[in-house]
Amino acid sequence: MRVPRLHLVVALLGVWLGCAPLARAADPPAVRLVATGGTISNRTGGRLTADELVGLVPDVRRYATPESEQFANTSSSDMSLAQWLQLARRLNELFATRPDLGGLVVTSGTDTLEELAYFLNLTVRDARPVVVVGSMRNPSTLGFEGAANLLEAFRVAASPDAKGKGVLVVLNDEINAAREVTKTDALRLQTFQSRPTGVLGVVDSDRVVFYRASLKRHTAQSEFDVSAITDLPRVDVVMVYQGASGDVIKAIVDQGARGIVIASAGAGATSGTQSEGLAYAAEKGVVVVTTTRAGSGRISGMRGSGLAGGRAGAAPAAAGTQAAAAPARPRRAFVGGEDLAPIKARILLMLALTKTKDPAEIQRMFLEY
Repeated sequence: MRVPRLHLVVALLGVWLGCAPLARAADPPAVRLVATGGTISNRTGGRLTADELVGLVPDVRRYATPESEQFANTSSSDMSLAQWLQLARRLNELFATRPDLGGLVVTSGTDTLEELAYFLNLTVRDARPVVVVGSMRNPSTLGFEGAANLLEAFRVAASPDAKGKGVLVVLNDEINAAREVTKTDALRLQTFQSRPTGVLGVVDSDRVVFYRASLKRHTAQSEFDVSAITDLPRVDVVMVYQGASGDVIKAIVDQGARGIVIASAGAGATSGTQSEGLAYAAEKGVVVVTTTRAGSGRISGMRGSGLAGGRAGAAPAAAGTQAAAAPARPRRAFVGGEDLAPIKARILLMLALTKTKDPAEIQRMFLEY
């Protein structure tokens, strides 16, 4: 009779041990979805609400305790800079008042998703994860991937390994850093890529895997406090192209721009009469940041000064004649954009200008962020 009793004890012990992990998994961390709209919610006949988006992923409770709130419900290109500021303040408020919150998920349209993500990377001052997510196909389209992306975003936001890695962009099974990721294709699902640095990690069926982390300052280490900022200074992006006119730059300055980002050819060259326009901007105290339109590459402070080379597309001097010199640029007015894409350099410059007008101090920020 003792053998059956032993079997019973072993069986009961196995049941108890088997149930223990289930009891722990029944209380996953709270993760709040803050919905702003975008293609992921743009269903034919009306946009999905934040609650409806959570309802698309019934398996989410295996990984997180979901919450939701509707911040906005519009296309990403219709989001204003004032709304960006409001959103950053709201996310900071949630973290400040909810110590139990494991992380946040923010939906966005993909057209400007990388811009919003980088702005939040600089303005949400908490180490807990913020995951920005979207979709390339809308909910009424065959092959809508939004539900899968949402589930993966919740999983990453709930992962302890995501803490301290800055704002993350999660789509198509991949985790990218907000600073590095960019939209590379207008239609394909694999559009968001971090070239040349690569993904931070992946979301697989068994677990969330991180391979690396960004070394630049962000989130909890950021110096940018937007709690009392109501407006961001005007900063425009100017593309360099063959024979471009400097009059465009002068007009931007006259319309009140406090900063200009140049998307230069190659490693900092301008074209046409753009150097004249940049000299005019410097005279007016407008800070100019030089980046590259090439898609990758670092523009140092020396190149950003405009003293490293001449103008792109300038005709060579005829034999026996002296080449016309481009207008000299005051070195301190020009900042090297490092490896930031032009649209992200604009975001950092806007925030920098809320603290200082000193180009040397702004250059320090571009080195650190």
